[in-house]
Amino acid sequence: MKQFVLLALLASVCLSTYSQSFVLQGRVTDDKDNPIEFASVTCARQGKVALTSAKGSFTLTLHSADSVVIRFSMLGYRAKTRVLRNPRGRQNLHVVMYADVNTLGEVEVKGEKIQTGQTQELKTKDMKMSPSVGGNAVEELIQSQAGVSTHSELSSQYNVRGGSFDENSVYINNVEVFRPFLVRSGQQEGLSVINPDMVAKIGFSTGGFEAKYGDKMSSALDITYKRPQRFEANASASLLGASAYVGLANKKIAWANGVRYKTNKYLLGSLQENGEYKPNFLDYQTYLSYTPDKRWQIDFIGNISESHYNFYPKDRNTAFGTMQNVMNFKVYFDGQEKDLFRTYFGSLAINRNLNSKTRLSLIASAFSTKERETYDIQGQYWLTQTETNENMAVGTYFESARNYLEARVQSLKLMLTSKIKKHDIEAALTLKREHIKENSIEYEMRDSAGYNVPNTGEDLYMIYSMRTRNQLDASRIESYIQDTWRFTSGTDSATTLYTLNYGLRMSHWNFNKETILSPRISLGIIPAWSPNTTLRIATGIYYQAPFFKELRDTTTVNHVTVARLNEKIKSQRSIHFVAGYDYRFRSMNRPFRFTAEAYYKILQNLIPYSINNVKVVYYGDNICSGYAAGLDMKLYGEFVPGTDSWISLSLMKTQMKLNGHSMPLPTDQRWAMNLFFTDYFPGTDRWKMALRLAFADGLPFSAPHRETERNSFRAPAYKRADIGMSYRLFENEAKRKNMPFRNVWLGVDCLNLLGINNVNSYYWITDVTNQQYAVPNYLTGRMLNARVLFEF
Repeated sequence: MKQFVLLALLASVCLSTYSQSFVLQGRVTDDKDNPIEFASVTCARQGKVALTSAKGSFTLTLHSADSVVIRFSMLGYRAKTRVLRNPRGRQNLHVVMYADVNTLGEVEVKGEKIQTGQTQELKTKDMKMSPSVGGNAVEELIQSQAGVSTHSELSSQYNVRGGSFDENSVYINNVEVFRPFLVRSGQQEGLSVINPDMVAKIGFSTGGFEAKYGDKMSSALDITYKRPQRFEANASASLLGASAYVGLANKKIAWANGVRYKTNKYLLGSLQENGEYKPNFLDYQTYLSYTPDKRWQIDFIGNISESHYNFYPKDRNTAFGTMQNVMNFKVYFDGQEKDLFRTYFGSLAINRNLNSKTRLSLIASAFSTKERETYDIQGQYWLTQTETNENMAVGTYFESARNYLEARVQSLKLMLTSKIKKHDIEAALTLKREHIKENSIEYEMRDSAGYNVPNTGEDLYMIYSMRTRNQLDASRIESYIQDTWRFTSGTDSATTLYTLNYGLRMSHWNFNKETILSPRISLGIIPAWSPNTTLRIATGIYYQAPFFKELRDTTTVNHVTVARLNEKIKSQRSIHFVAGYDYRFRSMNRPFRFTAEAYYKILQNLIPYSINNVKVVYYGDNICSGYAAGLDMKLYGEFVPGTDSWISLSLMKTQMKLNGHSMPLPTDQRWAMNLFFTDYFPGTDRWKMALRLAFADGLPFSAPHRETERNSFRAPAYKRADIGMSYRLFENEAKRKNMPFRNVWLGVDCLNLLGINNVNSYYWITDVTNQQYAVPNYLTGRMLNARVLFEF
């Protein structure tokens, strides 16, 4: 009986102790006393979780015990554990978390902010030392994301959720940048305007993006260049080019410089079109930031780029068709192609901190390009049926072009940003001046077995002939205002976090006298019942304000095509509906993130277009409507400890109506899978492997110079595997060794590992009966690339 009473008293004491509650509150900061937002504060035994606020503060109501274990965690930081001994009343904690440095030491991770809006932040370290074909690491990183597609490893361009190449806006430090206009093939593309060595932050949105991003219908890429904190430098070289970067800094000045050289002569040697390739591309960029005191900051970005593409074709031998009907296309060439693309870009930003939470910026920018595309190429061809050795078509074609273009775009932007309690407000007014001048002559002659095509029996016509001389001088006024409001609901122990972004964008163009308004709104929710879950919804109106290429309305009279600027053209419009789901979890004690987004886009006032390689040709009139719908999924995380990998799956359907006919958009990619996987050799971190896989549905296509409604063919699927092996020859992160560099990496890449002949476009052959044959233009074959990287 006494034992029973003793046990009852003991149970009563334990129950009383456990039922007593206490309040735990505090603040979580980094080692520089900056608050860490959305850090998890967890008491696993009691099933209680809280997330820190924008100020890093948290509050939890817990049951007292002899010991209460509290865990603090945040992606990008080393987790911490605190043990409270018999806590009572109100407990206060100040926890300092330190960045979890990547094993390679290439990038210092300062934390990963939980995505609650429609712009995801991509890690710059994911583009380091991965196998690269074009040398444009940022665009290659974008191309591997869910909802993004590309079908040419020679191009840095990409399509997003059924949009064309021209529907993607790109910003560098709040300034919209442009690319050359006359580029028609991936071989001509040089270095993109983004220097990956100078990038500090990458923000990317595939839809439902904020009002501050301009008048494009598909995506927004937001690049922030880094301000060096101390001396840093690197130099790299490979069979495809070289680059060097130097960063200098003191208390008031930060200066970053990057120079890049690219030549894809070695790569183009794997194409089936043999000849003498002489491409070379050179680029220099500088970013100078001057901070005389806490109130002022002056930033300057300058870029000079010159691209030469010279080609002297010799011959080509292409086999294609089916197992039962193998065709062979043999061509002997005469002639040459000489192209020049010279661009200049500069921006000057004067920033004034009115107080600790409000900044006023005046940003002036200028873009200039001078482009020349000239070629005269004659080909004598034989199209043969292999089994019977029968000549299906014998003839000659001649292509010629003299295309010249000059363009200048100047802008002046006044921008205000302010933080008022839980609101981040941003507003801007931009004035733009555009000047574009073109003078183009193109023609193509086809002769099949002695008969000119088209053959009337009386007159001699080219199968295609175009002459145009246009000049555009116009002004735009753009403005926007938006607010990001972060607020909470619920109790201290069960708090739901909300991020509401809403804004309005306005633009007026004096060329077509059109004014457009774009309201946009998005909401992100981190529910109390699942702090590792984010729910996102977004909608808005997105306009594709016409620029030079969309304006060119072509008319054909007597087999001669003339392009004129259509002053009555209107902006294309897309209404986005996006629903997203993010789930963060740990598996095998490693962090992972699963993301899914469903979307539906209503497309109105569309200007139909065709795509040949990377050249987009518009009809120049708003005569279409349609839609795009799909689902994008991505799993990202440490499949191998200390490395980041991901796999994505995209499903999509597009449709447009033209002249009463329904057909898919030219960029209708019904499905796509991308994999990026990194790994170390067992037992060492000196050896690193990176594997990039792409498997995507083929795009619709049609015969050239035909109506789009006859578009009834689809190219084969795009399949490619690139693998890279990297070895750290020297490691001196702690600078204990008497060496001038931190790291030396040696690498070798196998590009197109499986040797798959992917189709980029088609060349069309016409016989005397006017029957056409589509001869595939294959992309690069299997190649090896060696590279070396020095980090100082």
